[in-house]
Amino acid sequence: MSRDHHAYDREPENLVGRRQDLELIDDLLDRPADAPGALLLSGEPGVGKTALLNAVAQRASAAGVRILRAAGAEYETDTTYSGLNQLLLPLHEEIEALDDLYRQSLQVALGFGTGPPPQRLVVANATLALLRRAAVQQPLVLIVDDLPWIDRASAMILGLVARRLTGTGITFLAAARAESGGFFERTGLPTHEVLPLDDRSARQLVGFRHPGLVWSVVHRVVTAARGNPLALLELPTALTGPQRAALERLPEVLPLGQRLEALFAARVAGLPSASRRLLLIAALDGTGDLAVLQRAGELPSVQATLVDLGPAEQDDLVRIDEGDHRLRFRHPLIRSAVVGASTAAERRAAHCTIAEVLHDRLERRAWHLGEASVEPDEDVAALLERSAHMASTRGDSYAAIRALTRAGHLSPAVHDRARRLARAAFIGADATGELVNAAHLLEDARQAGSDDHASLYSAATTVHVMLNGTGDIDMAHHVIVSAIEETLQRSDAYDPALDEALYVLMLLCHFGGRRELWQAFHRVVARLPALPAVMRVSAAALGDPARVSVAALRELDELLAGLAHESDPTSVVRIGTSGVYVDRLSGARDAARRIWHQERDAGLAVKKLGVLPLLCQDAFNTGRWDETIRLADHGLLLREQVDYPFYTWYFRYEKALVAAARGDVGSAVETADAMTSWAVSRGAGQMMTAATHIRVLSAFADEDFESAFRYAEAISPAGTLPCYVPHAIWVVMDLVEAAVLTHRQAAATVHVRAVQEAGIANVSTRLALLVGGAAAVAATADDEATALFERALSLPGIDDWPFERARVALAFGERLRKAKVTSASREALLTALHIFEELGARPWADRAGRELRATGWAVARESGTAGLTPQESEVVHLAASGLTNKQIAERLHLSPRTVSGHLYRVFPKLGITTRAALRDALADLDGQ
Repeated sequence: MSRDHHAYDREPENLVGRRQDLELIDDLLDRPADAPGALLLSGEPGVGKTALLNAVAQRASAAGVRILRAAGAEYETDTTYSGLNQLLLPLHEEIEALDDLYRQSLQVALGFGTGPPPQRLVVANATLALLRRAAVQQPLVLIVDDLPWIDRASAMILGLVARRLTGTGITFLAAARAESGGFFERTGLPTHEVLPLDDRSARQLVGFRHPGLVWSVVHRVVTAARGNPLALLELPTALTGPQRAALERLPEVLPLGQRLEALFAARVAGLPSASRRLLLIAALDGTGDLAVLQRAGELPSVQATLVDLGPAEQDDLVRIDEGDHRLRFRHPLIRSAVVGASTAAERRAAHCTIAEVLHDRLERRAWHLGEASVEPDEDVAALLERSAHMASTRGDSYAAIRALTRAGHLSPAVHDRARRLARAAFIGADATGELVNAAHLLEDARQAGSDDHASLYSAATTVHVMLNGTGDIDMAHHVIVSAIEETLQRSDAYDPALDEALYVLMLLCHFGGRRELWQAFHRVVARLPALPAVMRVSAAALGDPARVSVAALRELDELLAGLAHESDPTSVVRIGTSGVYVDRLSGARDAARRIWHQERDAGLAVKKLGVLPLLCQDAFNTGRWDETIRLADHGLLLREQVDYPFYTWYFRYEKALVAAARGDVGSAVETADAMTSWAVSRGAGQMMTAATHIRVLSAFADEDFESAFRYAEAISPAGTLPCYVPHAIWVVMDLVEAAVLTHRQAAATVHVRAVQEAGIANVSTRLALLVGGAAAVAATADDEATALFERALSLPGIDDWPFERARVALAFGERLRKAKVTSASREALLTALHIFEELGARPWADRAGRELRATGWAVARESGTAGLTPQESEVVHLAASGLTNKQIAERLHLSPRTVSGHLYRVFPKLGITTRAALRDALADLDGQ
């Protein structure tokens, strides 16, 4: 049967993720005449079998195919031939055209006539004859849904018919639940399992039918539904409005909608009471641990054994894994059905039972006691608060918020309630990124009352909301400083609430990048007897890295070494952030990657946003620029999902750095302009400085050294390293080189002296390389410059900073060429060219190439290159000069094998077969 491709070859708009299933069915409908014509669709309840059948019927009808349909129903299973009646009713007038035996048999079977019951084989033959007669006029598709509920007589007839459709133009398509029974004989018929939707299709379906759900709720629904389309459509309908908008936490087990209850609840209700009690405990416990169920069953309130799970196993509601001794619900919706079928009293009793069994497991016991409690109970609330701290430390922010929220509601004292709810709000804003839910919790805390701890958490949460709303740095700074000072007036004690508030204040000072903001921080800190190590190090290394002490750096190195075993995401983010400007990001790389790759449902969206800029900057610094772009794009996508606009600029900044360095100046400057516009109205001085840094690199890429100098001086005026402007130490060489190239020798000299006196070369190898390079560039005597360049380029570890190394090598090569030290100049310039080419830093590579040509070296000429890459050109010229592969490798910092590979590819390009022919071939090439 030929299909109309305009109406038949596309997935229906209301059917998502089923293209492959439809193509399989299409192939069945378009099968050769000698191919079988039946297919059974199998799958779990709600997986979308009926939707597929409906789509096939719609598409086939549009293509001119006649559709005959029937659907099994539980109440008709005892009504003989009721299914066949549904299917053949549209053909009842055509029955008259059959011969007498077939006509009478069908009329009696279908209730159109009277007479003795016909033999079923005769009815089957009559049915097939009727269908074949109808198919002569128009192709037929027989569609039977809920096949297991078809009555016995009809099922037997359909089974016989389905096996005899070869060469008839008739197709039989039926759907049944996986592993369901019924009277239909499936033997010998092909079966296709309709699988759950993949995550992408699941999210698409939920978004199409429930467009108002926030991302975190969509994620939870998709996780719970496991690709079951009916669950994806129905679970959101059972949520309240605040739950759909993430204003309230979702329950541990999502409630079923009405249609899902109809699928599963009846099966659960039909189990013996002991089975249901054990299943409820298993559903609320969530681990499936048979040891827990066994101990629970021994308690007087339960009185059941594991044997009582038998009926649930036989009905395929659960499965017992003997390997790890765990019970597993066949689908999460069955777990929801078990909970939904219980009363509130039964659930509280089950929670009490689980808590009693888990007496030695604090977190789980606390949670179950909290769920079992109906009145305020400080003992339970305190236990929940302890469990929240444990959950937060291991990175499970959602569990921490859930425990603190429940603890707040169970707190008898008003101030305890306020503190716990405020802390839950802070974790929500600081870790999960759900600002709306955080604001809701914050309002609950304010209504409950206030104490010092609650005020500090409230202020810190308010800052998060403000930064991602109006973004006003000064107003947010005032809010947090006022809360801290008010607290310190009442108490000198140091507690976690003060710790969090101080860190938020420090970040605000960094964002603002102004002395007056930092003065308030230092004024507050001066009143404290001590600071935590992370706070102490962060204030020094992040706030004013140009003046960071050796002791602070040593302490930071110790903290970074400890990240190998650190599970607390907050510590990873804070310690890693401390290393940004002092070039310690490699020490946080592995820990940051662990956070980035952690599961989404742990509630770490903001922590992931916190580590991604670290990974981006680390990748940029170490020359992995493509990775920088990839990570930044991930960050921008995540930022959209959690709606934290403040983080946008981190990722756009990183991408703009790469764009500027690679010569895409227009894109880079556009980003810098947007950053400046956003930052000026909000008082975000650090963001404005970052935008200026982009302009510095862009000006160098354009070889507009006058602009480069002005922009660099805007960050760090010549001869000064301004306090609380961390970028000042990053533009040391930019400023000095631009000064020399624009004939501002005095500015270059005074700035070199300033950075040398500040001792920033002691902070890291990269800064030592930049300071050494700047000093060499500023040197007026060639001998002094050469010595300084050689010292800088011989520093251990500079290979870790390829862009800076190449820039210093380029400056060295330029200086040597002007001094007419040709051989050494070429060596330095070739090194620079190689690195710039590897990075894709086109403007700098072009500059190095021009300098090489000025030395008389043939580099990638427009003609005569024979298709050689810059690195191949370097290798063959060195080989032609008589150097061995090992010597070339040492000169170009390659492996001998790489050199050999280059020569192997170059020989055919030059039309030679031996190394001895290289010199003449290059002479001919250079003469072209």
